[in-house]
Amino acid sequence: MTIRAVLWDVDDTLFDYAAADRAGMRAHLAAEGLAGLHGSVEDALVRWKELTELHWRLYEEDPTGTWQDQRRRRVRDFLDLRAMTDAEADAWFDRYVTHYEAAWELFPDALPVLDLLARDYRQAVLSNSSIHAQEPKLRALGVRDHFEAVLCAAELGSAKPAAEAFHAACTALGLPPHEVAYVGDRPDTDALGAREAGLLGIWLDRAGTGGQPGLHRVTDLHQLPPLLLGDTRFGAPSTFG
Repeated sequence: MTIRAVLWDVDDTLFDYAAADRAGMRAHLAAEGLAGLHGSVEDALVRWKELTELHWRLYEEDPTGTWQDQRRRRVRDFLDLRAMTDAEADAWFDRYVTHYEAAWELFPDALPVLDLLARDYRQAVLSNSSIHAQEPKLRALGVRDHFEAVLCAAELGSAKPAAEAFHAACTALGLPPHEVAYVGDRPDTDALGAREAGLLGIWLDRAGTGGQPGLHRVTDLHQLPPLLLGDTRFGAPSTFG
């Protein structure tokens, strides 16, 4: 089996979303005078993360929901203000985004590996976000030109781990799934979802947590090129034939 293209997740794979989110929310809470909203800043950060994961999951499971609606629900739940208008919730979130964007950074291994893979592989993005969030981010981080296409769940109408999302990305590349690898930080949504859709699914386990037997796994993106070539010293046992 020959891999011809690499599909990428963005947040917490190429881009250090968790760090930027924490830094941005910490600055936002200070600016809004809300440092004690949930007992302490650390407690507030934990609550924000919990709500982000909850509402992303609900958004992924609800084909009728919108990206903007899940943001508004996050804000209302975080502030415990159910009567907050859409305009008020949007304005609050926009103020947070200003702080969040100021903290954007790629992981140190991202750009070197993107550059290296560009010599031999086509590359694209498949994200469970919105094109309105990811396009500006990739451009600001200086990596948008590495990707032939950027596909996002909000516009596709399907989200990872649904096979339809992975297949839409393969169609955009004009390649069959077995010639495409997918790299992401979530073992079930990314690596397992990709594998079940017929792609080579690769879990980027930066924390080294393990515990997912049978999945191809790397802990650093520099381990990715040999895995794509069938050298699995850094990954799970190869299924390459």
